[in-house]
Order: sequence, then structure tokens, then C-alpha cells
Amino acid sequence: MTGKNGFDELDILRNAKAPTPDEDARARALASAMAAYDGAEKNSAAAQGSAGALRLTDRTIRFWREMMQKKLVAAPALAGLVALPVVGYVGWQMMDELRLATAPGGAARDAVVETRAPERQRVEARQAQEEAEAGSRGGDDLLMAQPAPSPEAAPPAVLYRTMRPASRDMQIGGDAMSKHIAIPAAPTGVAPDLYVAQEDRERFERFGTNPVRAALENPVSTFSIDVDTASYAFARRSLKEGFPPPRDSVRVEEFINYFPYDWAGPQDADIPFNTTVTVTPTPWNENTQLMHVAIKGYDVEQAQKPRSNLVFLIDTSGSMNAADKLPLLKNSFRLLVEQLEADDTVSIVTYAGNAGTVLEPTRVADKAAILAALDGLEAGGHTAGEAGIREAYRLAEASFVEGGVNRIMLATDGDFNVGQTSDEALKRLVEDKRAGGVYLSVLGFGRGNLNDAMMQTLAQNGNGVAAYIDTLAEAEKVLVEEASSSLFTIASDVKIQVEFNPARIAEYRLIGYETRALAREDFNNDRVDAGDVGSGHTVTAIYEVTPVGSPAQMIDDLRYGEATQGAGVSNADEYAFVKIRYKAPGEAASRLIETPVTDANAVADFAGAGDDLRFSVAVAAFGQKLRGTDAVADYGYDRIMEIAAAARGADPFGYRAEFLSLVRLASALEGTR
Repeated sequence: MTGKNGFDELDILRNAKAPTPDEDARARALASAMAAYDGAEKNSAAAQGSAGALRLTDRTIRFWREMMQKKLVAAPALAGLVALPVVGYVGWQMMDELRLATAPGGAARDAVVETRAPERQRVEARQAQEEAEAGSRGGDDLLMAQPAPSPEAAPPAVLYRTMRPASRDMQIGGDAMSKHIAIPAAPTGVAPDLYVAQEDRERFERFGTNPVRAALENPVSTFSIDVDTASYAFARRSLKEGFPPPRDSVRVEEFINYFPYDWAGPQDADIPFNTTVTVTPTPWNENTQLMHVAIKGYDVEQAQKPRSNLVFLIDTSGSMNAADKLPLLKNSFRLLVEQLEADDTVSIVTYAGNAGTVLEPTRVADKAAILAALDGLEAGGHTAGEAGIREAYRLAEASFVEGGVNRIMLATDGDFNVGQTSDEALKRLVEDKRAGGVYLSVLGFGRGNLNDAMMQTLAQNGNGVAAYIDTLAEAEKVLVEEASSSLFTIASDVKIQVEFNPARIAEYRLIGYETRALAREDFNNDRVDAGDVGSGHTVTAIYEVTPVGSPAQMIDDLRYGEATQGAGVSNADEYAFVKIRYKAPGEAASRLIETPVTDANAVADFAGAGDDLRFSVAVAAFGQKLRGTDAVADYGYDRIMEIAAAARGADPFGYRAEFLSLVRLASALEGTR
């Protein structure tokens, strides 16, 4: 626009000196900003992060970018007047939001129950990606907020949401579950990013803690053995990242069974495992005792190991595009391949949008082809889990080794959001295939959308193990050091049943195994599935028992209890009677091992018990503390540390030293949940 004298009026405005705002102008600007804030708060009916109501900093950043790109501010004078309240308010609001999101006791760190429809996840993921790309083209990143939770519930799985530190360059992958919150890039002259938070969405099965039971009313306890270790590895990662693990992620038996123990094993394969029972005083309650049941499986010699037919079923969806996911996964499987024999076969199936066969069954003698196929994997797309599992079973059945190891190794970071997505439907699928002799194990990777509930369902019903791989060291433990126990089954459908003698034991409580409980009648029913024991596996179960007459008894005696018991109880000198039922490989009928527990099994002083027993008890106490179990509420982490340190014993791989470190971390974080 040109004036009468030929001067550009915009030049006049552009070159004019900005007037100094008086106090009234400042007051009006502040009042206007606060009125806009109050109005946004009152009208934000949609949940935070939804398309209908962006966070206030999102709206401000978008307004700032549009104002600069469209040159709504033509003069520096006007720009200065507008920028001052805008920049100041953005900074204040951003710090306030970060303070709330990262406070140790803040609501953002609390576990919440939440589920989301897969289709909605995909739509929101595309919208988020488009917004991020648009922000990049405009020179500013958008502040990505999490979508609102769906009102649909899917118990017993629980979705936990926590906030934790993350690097600024984390990506938004192909799955909506992999969204992350990122701090927007600051305009020139504004302070750089201070903090980045990532929102985690993990699914864990909700379960309660085993109650105290009266031996006179409920003398029999029955459960399936559990050799999984995923719970401990996940808790370790959580603690090292600075926050306690969700209580439902803690399965105490998986803590105990994470560590190798030197229990006495069987002498030959005719008896697949040996049972050792010890009764000791309880460290956290002087008026109760611990009945410690330890099982050691027969260790198959290398020359006796059968051929293996393995299918690597690998999640290559977009959410796997992180250093602790697909890259770690590929290196983990490289370690396993190095342990296999030349006559073993490996197939590779991937799933992302659609399932695809990357490598047809290939003998390990052609190791280079297998490793090259692994190296070529890339992440991208959605998660077609059901199609991937079906393709993996097809390949496993096509290369089936009679009398050998036929196993699918599923490696994933989360949900199957294309095809059958319910845990129950997937459970039925692996149950049907299990009968044909093809088993399935699950390896979990990464954080953000780990579906632990699904992992447990598939592994338990696929006659496999569930492990969580957070480091290459953990991959070496699971796939190298414990390869034999993970792959070679020596006994299947292993169940334990303990009958307590009410003449000596008033009450008992099984520590852990809540998700493995069985009905009493299931013990003798060979059609009921249970856990498997692999070559050299150790399994430990611990009961806290209350002797008759102890002041620790929590349940009142029955009024007519003595009349019910009678005077002539057989085997009155026994504490309990332990029975183990199992199936030998390839057999449909179960076998039985029985062990009476008498005074000969008792140790008068806890300090006099072996290192392995005392260390396993320390681990049991630690797991109960993380779950918030009442029995150890007054037992401090310092006492757990004392027991574990004194019982550390031989520790060739450093697992027990690492445990001591975790106890210290948990103690420092106590009260922050």
C-alpha cells in the first residue's frame, strides 16, 4: 500500500519505534490472557488430548505459528506487544503442565484402568502423525497429547498409564499404542527443551493376593507350577528407570524362580525331577514358619538333546521402531541361533499389517542365510498378530520333527490389533495347536504398550514360557544360559497339591502363584492343562504356615472343631503331605510323586538353612513388599537386604548382586507409588 508521498505505509509502521506500554496496557493484556485461559478451562468438555479440546499450550503454539506464517503481525511494534504476553504465558503454562505430569506422587503416575478400540487407535495414530508432519513443515513441533480413554472395559486385563523420562527424538510408530508426548521446539530466543515425558500403556492381569486359610476347613492347596520370569525382568527395568512397578505386574513366584538354585536333582531321566522340602522359622514373623518346596528337573546332556524345529514369529509393526525393541530382538535371536545344532531348522515369520514368511525352514548349517534374514527386518505398519501366528503354525507343522522340539518363539512389544484381538480367542487358537505337539513361547520387548496379560495367556496355554527381554544380557540369560530349560521339556502338566495336617498346622498361606491356582479336583484330571518343566529347571514354592497354638493364628477356631477332627488322626506327626503330578513327554496319562513332611524336614534356626533357601526367601519378601502384601508391611527393605547379602553365595553371573541393587532402589522409592 503506497501513500500520497510515495511511501509504503507498512514501511512506516515497520520502521516506527515501538511505544513503551504503560501499566494500564499491561494490566489489560494480562486480564485478556487470564480470561482466555478461564474460558478454555470452562469449555474443555472433551478429555485431554482429544481432537475436540487440545491442551492450552497446543492452541497457543498453533496460534503463534499461524500468526507468523500468515504474517498477521506486520510491524515489529505490534509484534512486540503481542509476543510479550503470549511467550510469557506459554512458558508459564508449559512448566505447570510438566510439573503436574512428572510429579512423583502426581495423578499421571497412578495406574488407571483403560482400554481402547483398535480402530480408534489407528485413526488417532494417523491424525497424530499428520499433525506432527504439519508442525514439522511449519517449523514447529506439535505437543502430542494422549487420546482419551475408551469407556469400554476388558477385565481382568488392566491398562496402566505412567509418566517417565524419555529422549526427545522418540518416534510415533505405526501402532497408536506407541504414541509419545514430545515437547515442542522452541522459537528462536526461547529457552531449549527442559524435560520430555513418555506415557506408558501396559496391560497386566488383575489378581488378588492369596489369603490365609484355616487348615481344618481348607486343608488342601492345589496349583500349577510356573517357570516364567517376565515379571521380575519388567520390575527390574521399572526400578532402574526410577519408579515402582505396578502391583499387578508383580508375580512373586516369577521373582523367586528367576534365580538359579542348586537344589538336589534326580540321578536319571526315569524320574524327571527331585523334590526337597524344608521347614524353617519365618524372618518377618517369629510366630509362623515357612514350608519351602524346591523342585529340580533332570538336566538333559547335550548328546541326548533332540532336534529342534523353531519358528521365529517377529512383530515388525511400527511400534517396534525403537532401540530396545526390534534391534534388541534381532540381536537376541542371533544369540539363540549360535546355540543351535547344524541339523536344527529355523523359520522366520513377521507380521505388520499382513503376515509374511521371511525365511522358509532352513537348516542351521546355513547360518548365514538365517542371520541375513534377521538383519534385513525393518519396522512399519500395524500388528496383524493372528495372521502371523497362523502362518507360524503352518511352517512349524510343515517341518515337524517327530520326538523333537517343535516350538514357535513369538517376540513382540504389545497388542495384536488386526484380526483376533481378544486374549480368549488367541488362547483357543494356541490350545488347539498345542494338542498337535507344536508349543509356543513368548518374549516381550520394550515399554509403552507391553501386553503382559496376552503374553501370559499365550505362553501358559501354548506349553511355553514367557520372558521379558530388556537388555542383551537378559537375552543371553534366557536364550543362551537357559536355552535347554526353555526349549527341552522333560515333564508337562506339572501340578502340586499340598494337604496340611490340622493337628499341627492351624493356618497356611501360599506365597505367589495366584494366577496358577487350580481346583482341588483338577489335580487328578489329566485333561486340565498345567505348567511344564524344562531340562534343568528349578521351581520353588513357599508356604507361610501357622502352627497350632501359635499367637499368630488369624482365624478363630470352629466351635465344634475338636469333634470334627476326632482323636485318632492318622499320620499325626506330619506337617503336611506334598503330591506332584506330571506327564512324561509324549504320554497322556500322568504319574505321581509323593513326599511326606515331618520333623526331619525342619530347621530350628533360619540362619542355619542353606544359602539358596535363605536367598529365595529374601526374594519372596521383596516381591511381597512390591505388591503391598500385609504380611510384610512392617518388614523393612533393610532386613531383606541383610538376608540376601548374607546368603548371596556363589554368584557367577551377578544376578544376586543386581538383586541387592534393586532392593536399594525400591527402598529409595518407597512411598512414591
